[in-house]
Amino acid sequence: MISHNMTWIRYPSSSWDSSTNIEDVIASQNIISRFMHCYIAFFVPAGLLTGILILIIFIKEYLQHRILENLNIFLLDFTISNIAMIFFSFTVIPRPGYLKATHLGCGALSFFFNVSYFNSQYLLILMLLTLLGPFSSRASWITRATQSPLLCVGFILTCAFCMSLVVVALLGTDNYHVNTDCQVDPLFAWPEYEIIKFTFGFGIPLILQLLCFILFFIKAAQSEAGILRKNIHIYMLVITITMFACRLFYNVMILYRTMLKIQESIGTFKTELMMNIAEIILFIESCVSLIFILCLHKPLKNGIAEIIAKCKRTDATNNRPDLDDTNAL
Repeated sequence: MISHNMTWIRYPSSSWDSSTNIEDVIASQNIISRFMHCYIAFFVPAGLLTGILILIIFIKEYLQHRILENLNIFLLDFTISNIAMIFFSFTVIPRPGYLKATHLGCGALSFFFNVSYFNSQYLLILMLLTLLGPFSSRASWITRATQSPLLCVGFILTCAFCMSLVVVALLGTDNYHVNTDCQVDPLFAWPEYEIIKFTFGFGIPLILQLLCFILFFIKAAQSEAGILRKNIHIYMLVITITMFACRLFYNVMILYRTMLKIQESIGTFKTELMMNIAEIILFIESCVSLIFILCLHKPLKNGIAEIIAKCKRTDATNNRPDLDDTNAL
């Protein structure tokens, strides 16, 4: 693959001159700053708290029964990936500025982010496949594939690792020691970086998800309504739609940035603003997906109810001695 000279590329906000309309600069910075503050103030705490609760409930279930259902193992890995993405989202804190790092450090950040990004995307497909199991015979390849959940998770992680290596290799090796403005998807990446990431991180998974839903509804139409109600998981549909909507916007902006690179244009303040908003919406998706899982997955809802009941019993026990002392007086 031909190496590209990307030393010319700059963010519009770091390359404006006296001819630039200062009002556009201020307006753009105010908008992205407000988006960032809203995300950090509301979505990050909610996402992290929800993720921690999910982990606690699954760990508690494993300690009690020494086993987790296949779907719960996939959800556990999905939760860990989304928590990791929330931590990577702290890179937006400097907005409207950018995180300062060397090209090598920025490449390492991008690699680990992409592992979580690809892992969560393909785990969703794996979870959709588990929904097809009840509608298929025991000899079907879907059932056999999901009978070893740890092996499936390991396979997905390996694929995510390899795909991340491929896209990070497209960041280039020039100026690895030079400081730069850093995002989880670096601006200085070669155009092939965005194309490969769109293909393997959005295009192919979208096709596989559509095939899963088509097969699911075909099998459901051939089965009894009671079986459908028993095995369908509404939160899977909600998560799929949420992930599609948020990642569609982000990937469209990624491809638009590729077009600008091919044209050797740095774009405008508006395109930079839209790219930053798309990045924050991508991180919001991780938080919202965890909230949907906690609120809609029945075992997790039962776990939350048990935790609340236990807290109430503890409060009642702690307050009882005070009441006894009052009666004695």
